[in-house]
Amino acid sequence: MTKIAVVYHSGYGHTQKVAEGVARGAATVEGTTVTLISVGDIETSWYALDEADAIIFGSPTYMGSSSAKFKEFVDATSGRWMKQAWKDKLAAGFTNSGSMSGDKLTTLVQFATFAAQHSMLWVGTGMMPGNNHSGGSVEDNNRLGSSLGLMTQSNVDQGPDVAPPGSDIRTAEAFGVRVAQTAARIAKA
Repeated sequence: MTKIAVVYHSGYGHTQKVAEGVARGAATVEGTTVTLISVGDIETSWYALDEADAIIFGSPTYMGSSSAKFKEFVDATSGRWMKQAWKDKLAAGFTNSGSMSGDKLTTLVQFATFAAQHSMLWVGTGMMPGNNHSGGSVEDNNRLGSSLGLMTQSNVDQGPDVAPPGSDIRTAEAFGVRVAQTAARIAKA
């Protein structure tokens, strides 16, 4: 079995919806088990992270970086960093914000740097950008065109029952599949 952990913070429910989409996609890959972990529950979930083959990080982008709650989780991993306990695990990340850009790239860079400090191996989206030509649409997968990690967008006046849109959730599921398939290939090597 390949073990995937999705650890996230969600302030208003939108990022949780994305996390659930990522987990749902990863779980479709045969031989994969997925653990969904809110950073609020981290004290009872360290074992799942330590045992995972891949850890997918998720946070809303607030004021140009991950949320303070997610950063608390990052800081709490310092003991694992000192032991290099997550060395050679796969890592990936996703973020959501209200604006199309919303400085989401800085959050993904923060995640990739965090993973590199833990000597983890980063997995990008592996998707071509959508909605970037005259025949494209907001219904395209990867409509925000991210390569480093998954970016989604939620209108600030809509709750998680509506936002992010279906195309972003489908992209989240495809991203989960990519990470799980990559983990399975590495496990077979």
